[in-house]
Amino acid sequence: MNILKSITLISLSTALLIAAPQTKKEKEVKSAIKLGNQSSKLLIQTLGKNMKREMKKGGQMAAFRFCSNEAYSITQEVNQELPDGVVVKRISEKYRNPANAPKADELAVLESFEKLQNANVILPKYLIQKIDNKTFKYYKPLVIKKKVCLKCHGTIKDIDIKRAIAEHYPLDKALGYKMNDLRGAIVVTIKTK
Repeated sequence: MNILKSITLISLSTALLIAAPQTKKEKEVKSAIKLGNQSSKLLIQTLGKNMKREMKKGGQMAAFRFCSNEAYSITQEVNQELPDGVVVKRISEKYRNPANAPKADELAVLESFEKLQNANVILPKYLIQKIDNKTFKYYKPLVIKKKVCLKCHGTIKDIDIKRAIAEHYPLDKALGYKMNDLRGAIVVTIKTK
């Protein structure tokens, strides 16, 4: 009989919690997560679609040229499509373009992702960080899942690609990756009203 009472009490408590109205803070966090998901997805899909088009059109070198000449401006175009107060970007500890260097707080998150991955912990789909009363940062880990990424970010065998990377990015750090390595993150900064 005690088990039945306990189950009833747990069920009633759960029902009350589910039915309880959300606080303003909970709504802000849910809204930030939703905006982060949508914004990061838009950037990934936009860059991916363009990268595929360039690979089909002109192979690996065309994809490299696209990435080095267009990826940053396409990111800015994606930002123009986002709601006011929302900005998306890519970051990496081992960046190729200095524009993708992480800020101190972002570096700490990347290092945390790296520690989790090194401990064989499955990375979260996202992380949400409250910066202040009106600002959130949403982080989506970027993991190398496609072998095509390694043509420019792994152990490069193509001499022309090696030469092009050295010319465009003499201080390049974005090499030596393997499948399933953490490449960086998409960061969405969300300023609430």
